[in-house]
Amino acid sequence: MHLRESVVVSPEALAEFSALPPLRVLALDAPPMARREADGRTYTGIGIDVWCFVALRLGLRYVIEPEPGLTVAEKIGRIQEGGADVLVPLSLQPERARRGLFTRPYYESRYAIIARKGRELAIHQMADLARYRVGVVHGVAFEPILRGLVPAERLVAYDQASSDGMFEALREGAIDVAVYNRGIFAEKRYSHEYFDLEVVLILREYPRAYRFYFSDTPEHRRLVRAFDRYLAAMDVSDSVAQHEEGESQLIERYVAQRSQRVLLQVASGVAVLLALASFLALRRYRRLSRLLAERNQYILRQQEALRAANRELERQSQTDGLTRLANRRHFDQALAREHARWRRTGAPLSLMLLDVDHFKRVNDHYGHQVGDDYLRAIAQALRSSVVRPADLTARYGGEEFACLMPDTGSEAARAVAERIREEVARLDLPGVPEADHAPVRLSIGIATLAGGHAGAQDLLAAADAQLYAAKRAGRDRVHTVVLD
Repeated sequence: MHLRESVVVSPEALAEFSALPPLRVLALDAPPMARREADGRTYTGIGIDVWCFVALRLGLRYVIEPEPGLTVAEKIGRIQEGGADVLVPLSLQPERARRGLFTRPYYESRYAIIARKGRELAIHQMADLARYRVGVVHGVAFEPILRGLVPAERLVAYDQASSDGMFEALREGAIDVAVYNRGIFAEKRYSHEYFDLEVVLILREYPRAYRFYFSDTPEHRRLVRAFDRYLAAMDVSDSVAQHEEGESQLIERYVAQRSQRVLLQVASGVAVLLALASFLALRRYRRLSRLLAERNQYILRQQEALRAANRELERQSQTDGLTRLANRRHFDQALAREHARWRRTGAPLSLMLLDVDHFKRVNDHYGHQVGDDYLRAIAQALRSSVVRPADLTARYGGEEFACLMPDTGSEAARAVAERIREEVARLDLPGVPEADHAPVRLSIGIATLAGGHAGAQDLLAAADAQLYAAKRAGRDRVHTVVLD
């Protein structure tokens, strides 16, 4: 985790923050943003990483209070009533904003509809929930949306410190579906062995951006402004990559634990049989068992080392060495995959090509080292602007970049493109004397598949044509086309 640009806080403000009494911090058990570890007192996650990073630089003292018995609504209430200072994490809601202070967002996730396996419910969109008995955890930001859609007699809000009661009701048939954060459920499915439950629909049209939530005091208002300055300059991609791997780590731990239980059961059965043999046979068995355990440990260590090496090789083979974005090979594979999915589902697919205007002049005037620095800075602007996990940003070649956006229509893709242009404009990268040192800008072409039978190369060619149309029209602009 690092800052894309320097943040300066006045000595007077730092002195004020360091003089504050220790902040009382509450955390929701909501991986990957905040995860309560097995000891019940330690928290990890993206939100915790970001909090510690900013708090250290502002000289804040704080205590993360373990409150496992409080519900989500009760923790929010403690913040609003001044019983605690900060809640990590929370999504913005008008009622909450009226009674507390939100920072800028630092992470985005999705909710999902969860049902028992084999139910074959006819749920294809959010509106279909109105026909079913729906469970939701009381106090979460998604509850008001459901209340506007699902009849009151069919919506059940579970006012609990955890979601366990809701999932047990789902397994027992008391409700038909549950609406819950997809990332948190992925971990609970393995940690609580909810293998008879599955995600039937991801609600991509309802993204939730998560923030820090402060009680409303004059000191906290100044503190929120300082936090916002850091959040605007932070690159949290490393923390996101680390903690979003929690699901795969849980799967590996679960498989290992199951394997150990199986081995123990087999060993117990063998021990009973060997107990009937002679003393010499028993002693020999113990010696062989010890050797077998040592060999198994050695094999497991070698397998883990091999898996780690394979993962690193795969990552390097798909990553551009200069910008750390996906490389052309990775992009071509993703384009083929997403185009095939578009043919199956018909969901819109948008492709964006971006080119740095007059980049050859920059290289010729400042040198290739400065040109490389410009490309790295622009790549970081793409990472901070394209935040959906399903989207892919890549270095397409030279000073040209690409962004592949599944389930994204033309207008949504254009909004992302304008956000990228604004981020690059904020970099204020100096141009060259021939252009009166005008800052470096981007030309962007977008093509969207909304129907028809266009191939992947047709989509790529259409985006390329729009890119060059933007350049011919004067550069520093976005041109789009819809292929239907």
